[in-house]
Amino acid sequence: MRRLPDSGGAQGGDTVHSVRAVILDENDRMLLCRFAIPDRAGTMVWAAPGGGIEQNETPLAALRHELWEEVGLPVRTDPPHVRHQEVVASGHAVGYDGVVNDYFLVRTARFNPRGTLSDDELAAENISGLEWWHLQEVAGYDGPDLFSPRDLATPLTALIISGVPDRPVLLGL
Repeated sequence: MRRLPDSGGAQGGDTVHSVRAVILDENDRMLLCRFAIPDRAGTMVWAAPGGGIEQNETPLAALRHELWEEVGLPVRTDPPHVRHQEVVASGHAVGYDGVVNDYFLVRTARFNPRGTLSDDELAAENISGLEWWHLQEVAGYDGPDLFSPRDLATPLTALIISGVPDRPVLLGL
């Protein structure tokens, strides 16, 4: 995950701006990455693939680059911007006072996710797994891992039932 500091976060610190993809297959299963949180030993979070926006890079260029690297999905169209998340909390992300995530909807046929990054490079990005999840599996999950956002089932349900919103919907933590 590449990070670009952006001044003006909480307490005058930096925020990290990232793009993420809600990747849904033909059966509305969502592809998620399992991230190990480095500053919280043992904490694992399932989140949408994506990463930081580099300086002078557009959000869609960053999205295309990150999806190719992490999951091997080429994105040739401009997917709709469906969600926006701002988490301002000191210590939420190592070295930053907040994160901003913009989520784009990518519909695709189910594929075997394997990007251009090696297993060691994925581990360096704190990614320990890639898995397709059905809405019912997300909603009924009672294991030790977390989701990002924590109540992933609610916005996922809304997106599947209602489709692309007129403007990005705000997500919480």
